[in-house]
Amino acid sequence: MNTSVYLYALASNFCFALGSQFFTHYSRAISSAWMNAFKASLACVLFAVTTFLFLDITPIGMTGILLFAFSGFIGLGLGDIFLLKAFAELGPGRTLILFGFQPLLLGLFGKLFLGQTIDTTKLAAIACFIGIVVLFAHESWRRDRSFGMKALMIAMLGIVLDAAGVVITRHVFDSYPAVHAIEGNLYRCLGAVLFFILLSLVKPFNFFGHLKAMNWKTRGYVSLGAVLGTFLSLGFFLKAVQTGHLATVSGVAITGTLFSSAFECIWTKKWPSKTLWAALGLF
Repeated sequence: MNTSVYLYALASNFCFALGSQFFTHYSRAISSAWMNAFKASLACVLFAVTTFLFLDITPIGMTGILLFAFSGFIGLGLGDIFLLKAFAELGPGRTLILFGFQPLLLGLFGKLFLGQTIDTTKLAAIACFIGIVVLFAHESWRRDRSFGMKALMIAMLGIVLDAAGVVITRHVFDSYPAVHAIEGNLYRCLGAVLFFILLSLVKPFNFFGHLKAMNWKTRGYVSLGAVLGTFLSLGFFLKAVQTGHLATVSGVAITGTLFSSAFECIWTKKWPSKTLWAALGLF
C-alpha cells in the first residue's frame, strides 16, 4: 500500500484530535447538537468552494450523490451527535480510546451476523476492549458513584454509526473510482447539514442565536475547531479511505488516541490519571 495512505490517515488523526479539544469545550458550553451543526455547515461551505474553484465535477448520478449524502446523514450527523456527547461526558482521550476499537467491533458483528471467523488475536483484543470499559466504569464510580454506562453507550452508538457511514462511503468510491475525495466530502456534509436542519425542527438548538451571541474571539475558536476537526480531518481521511485498505487505515487510529490524550492533558493542564494510563496500555 502506498505510503501516502498512511500519511493521509496520520494527518487526519492529528487534525481531528486537535479539533476534538474545541468540540469538547463548546459541546459542554453550548450543546453537542449546536457544535455538530456548526462544524458540518462550515465544512460544507469550504468543501463546496474548494470543489467549484479547483475541481471538475465528476458525474456520478443521483444514486451516488444520495449514497454519499446518506453516509453523511448517519455518520457525520446522527453519529457525531453521540460522539460529541461522549466527548462532553468522557473527554476526547477516553472516547477515542473506545473509538480505536471500531474495526474490532465490525469484525465481531461480522462473526455474529455474517458467519465470519474471528482469530485468537481478535479475541485477545476483545478482552482488552472489555478491560478498558471496566476501567472507565470504575473511574466513573470512584468520581460520581455511578458506573457511567450511559456515557459509554453513547460513545458506542457513535462508533457504530460512524463505521456504517465509512462503509457506505467506501462502497460509493468503489462504484465511482473517478470521484475526488473532496467531492465525496461535499456530498457527505450536505447529508449532515440536512440531518441538523431536520433536527432543529424537532428539537431547536438556536443555531443563529448562539452564533450571534459569541464575540469574535469565540467565533474564531469554534471556526478553528471546525476547520481542523472536520474540513481538514475529513479531507485527509476520505483520501486515505479512497485508496487504502479500510482495516489498515483504521489501524492508524491509535495515533489519534495518543494525540487526543496528549492534547487533552495540555488543554486541561492535568497529567493523565492512572486509569487513563492503564487504558492506553490495554489499547
